[in-house]
Amino acid sequence: MSATFLGMPPFPEAARAAVEDSQLRHNLHKATHTIRDKRGQAVGELDDWAELRSEGAAIKEHTLRHLDRYLEQVEESVQRAGGTVHWASDAAEANAIVTRLVHGTGQSDVVKVKSMATQEIELNRALEQAGITAYETDLAELIVQLGQDLPSHILVPAIHLGRARIREIFLEHMARWGVPAPQGLTDDPRALAEAARVHLRERFLNTRTAISGANFVVADSGTTVVLESEGNGRMCLTLPETLISVVGIEKIVPTFDDLEVFMQLLPRSSTGERMNPYTSMWSGVAPGDGPQEFHLVLLDNGRTDVLADTVGRQALRCIRCSACLNACPVYERTGGHAYGSVYPGPIGAILTPQLQGMSSETDRSLPYASSLCGACYEVCPVAIDIPEVLVHLREQAVEGPGRTGEKAMMAGAEAALSSPAALEAAQRAASAVRGAVPRHLPGAASAWTDTRSAPEIPEESFRRWWKKRGEER
Repeated sequence: MSATFLGMPPFPEAARAAVEDSQLRHNLHKATHTIRDKRGQAVGELDDWAELRSEGAAIKEHTLRHLDRYLEQVEESVQRAGGTVHWASDAAEANAIVTRLVHGTGQSDVVKVKSMATQEIELNRALEQAGITAYETDLAELIVQLGQDLPSHILVPAIHLGRARIREIFLEHMARWGVPAPQGLTDDPRALAEAARVHLRERFLNTRTAISGANFVVADSGTTVVLESEGNGRMCLTLPETLISVVGIEKIVPTFDDLEVFMQLLPRSSTGERMNPYTSMWSGVAPGDGPQEFHLVLLDNGRTDVLADTVGRQALRCIRCSACLNACPVYERTGGHAYGSVYPGPIGAILTPQLQGMSSETDRSLPYASSLCGACYEVCPVAIDIPEVLVHLREQAVEGPGRTGEKAMMAGAEAALSSPAALEAAQRAASAVRGAVPRHLPGAASAWTDTRSAPEIPEESFRRWWKKRGEER
C-alpha cells in the first residue's frame, strides 16, 4: 500500500462513509456526467471510432508482447539524442535516482507536471525527506497539494472539492508556498484560475529543475510526449535547465505512426476534445533550446509481474484517460478516495492489486468494487475488458490468505455437487431443519442477506419429488 493511503479502510467501509456525503455525491454526479456527455459527442463524430479503438488495443498488445525489445530501442534512441536513461526496478530505486539527480543540480526546489507515476512511487514525500520541495503546477494538483489532500480522479484530481472550498484553500495556504492569493478573492472560477496563474508564474520563472511523467515514449526516436490542457506542462518542459521524466515501462509505443492513433483516442476519451490543447514532445536535448540536461527514468514497480498474467496484463494498455471512472456507477457514488490508491475507479480496481499484490485486506477488496455492469469496458479506448480482469482477480482473492471460511464452504459445495448421493443427503438434511433456518444469516454471511432474504428451503427436493412422481405412475 502506498504510504499516502496507509491506514485507509477496505473499499466497502470507505465507500459506505463516502455515500453518506451528499455534497460529494452532488459534485461527482455533476462532473462525471458533464465529462461523459462531452466524450460521447466527440466520439460520435468519428465513423471509424471502433476501428481506432481496435487499432489502439492491437498496438498496445503488440508492444507489451515485445516490450524487452522496445525498451532497449528507447534507451538507444534517447542516448543518441543526448539524454540519459535510468532503470528503476521499484519505487525506492526510482526515488533514489531522482533525488540524486536533483541534488546533482544543486537545487532544492523542483516544479512538477502532473504525473500518476510519481504519485504511485510517493516521489514528493521522498524528495521532502531529502530536503527538496516539489511544487505541483497542474491546477487541480496544486489545489490538492495546498490543501494537504489526496487526488480522487485521474483527470480531475480535485473533483471532490467545490469552488468555495478551493477559495478557502487558496486564502489559507497559498502564501506559505509562494505568491499569496489576493485578499478579495472570490469563488468565481476565473478569479481562482487567475490567482493560481500569478502564483505559479513566479515559480516557473525561478525554478531550474523540473520533473514530469509522460503519456507516451516513442521507441524509434526516443521522443517523450506529454498531453495537458493548461499550459503548465509547456512551461515546465521548456524553461528549466534540467528535466527528469519518470515513466512506467508500459508507456512505450513503437513509432510516430502508432502515436497518431493515440493522439485521436486520448483527447476524445479524456476531456471530450478533438485535439489536446497542449501537446509537448522532446527528443533528448538541443543546444540553446529547452532543458540542456534530460534524464528518463524507466519505472517497473511491479509491471513485469503484471505482464506475466495472461488475463491481467491487459490493464497495462491503459492510457490514463479516465473514461472508465466517468462511466462507472460505483465511482460516481463513492469517489476516488474510497479506493485507497492513486489509481481510483475501475482501472484502479484491477491495476492496484496487480502492482501491489493482494496481501492486504484493502487490496483484496478492490476487485469487488464493481457491479460488473460493463460500462467501463464499453468506453475504454483501448478495449481493456475490466470486468473480465475483475472476476479473474476475485478468484485470486478467494484463493489467497484470509479466506479459509469461504474456501471451506466452496470445498463442501464441490463435494456435495459432485456426488448424487451426497447431494441428496444434504437436501434431506436441509429439508429437515427448514423451519430453523433464519431469513437473515449471521456472521460473514450477513453481507449477502442484509439486502435480500435467504431463499426458502422446500419440504422436498426436486429430485425426490420427481422420483416419487415416477413411482406413483
